[in-house]
Amino acid sequence: MKLGVFTLLLVCAVACSKVETPWPSPILQPPWGFPQIPFPEDNAFTQEKWELGKRLFYDPILSEDFSISCGSCHHAELGFSDDKAVSLGVGGIEGRRNSPSIANVAYHPYFTREGGIPTLEMQILIPIQEHDEFNFNIVKVAERMSEDPSYVEAAQEIFGREPDAYVITRAIATFERTLVSGNSAYDLYLQSGFGLSEDAIRGKDLFEADRTNCSGCHSGFNFTNYTFENNGLYESYEDVGRFRLTIDTNDIARFKVPSLRNVELTGPYMHDGSISTLREVLDHYNQGGESHPHKSGLIKPLNLSNQEIEDLESFLRSLTDKKFTNNPLFYENDNQTD
Repeated sequence: MKLGVFTLLLVCAVACSKVETPWPSPILQPPWGFPQIPFPEDNAFTQEKWELGKRLFYDPILSEDFSISCGSCHHAELGFSDDKAVSLGVGGIEGRRNSPSIANVAYHPYFTREGGIPTLEMQILIPIQEHDEFNFNIVKVAERMSEDPSYVEAAQEIFGREPDAYVITRAIATFERTLVSGNSAYDLYLQSGFGLSEDAIRGKDLFEADRTNCSGCHSGFNFTNYTFENNGLYESYEDVGRFRLTIDTNDIARFKVPSLRNVELTGPYMHDGSISTLREVLDHYNQGGESHPHKSGLIKPLNLSNQEIEDLESFLRSLTDKKFTNNPLFYENDNQTD
């Protein structure tokens, strides 16, 4: 992004709010009730690093055949998720899992659905090297960048080095950590007592009730406790989930509990994108899921009425943050959806 665009956006923001703030504040100021964005000491935020990270996030230079980028599977208008059951890699190869939203990824303690990656910087290596994603090598990405004078100049100015894996991972992680979403109708309601419909309020109460215990897993400001659960999606799983990492049979088909932020926009749902709609997700949990020896004890029939399911769905839709999904700073070429 050009500095002039940032300046123009900042001037507009100041004119509307009548509060003078330096450029980073609109992005770095967390929503009400959120902690500060936890940038690591070895990868502190700078505007220039953010700009480089955003450019790389949307650049198909990361993929073997220049056909896809991070933004191909993480769409800003969808809360940085994908609308396909499983995303397509280079050559149209189908992936193995549904692409999760990366909104609020800054607050995750570990990454991937089985939780095997400890830092966001390390996670960036995964899609680059996976054969059904970018099918490439980060060293070769750096070589491509070295052929572009603007990338070389940016790497030198920001990091004092030539383009390499360090530059790529630190820059993209900086951009991704600023993708913070917490300005939904639900958040407005928490602050003011206004903003939710009656059915959404009933749904909220039901969501938090012991009867459903939805908040037993989907808790906190990000609506996840970051644990791993088998939710009884199947009697037999092709994808063994966390077991791949731990080789502990108790972890068979356990996956990281996802955030529910912007869940209205992030379908299809589940680790494999096998459920199309929110209503179908709620029906699954209402029925108690399929029988599986490692299914979580939290998953059991809820015996909800049709009205109660509709109320829950209304509440979940109140978690949509249009301020986030329409933020032009997060779009390639700074384009904004309606």
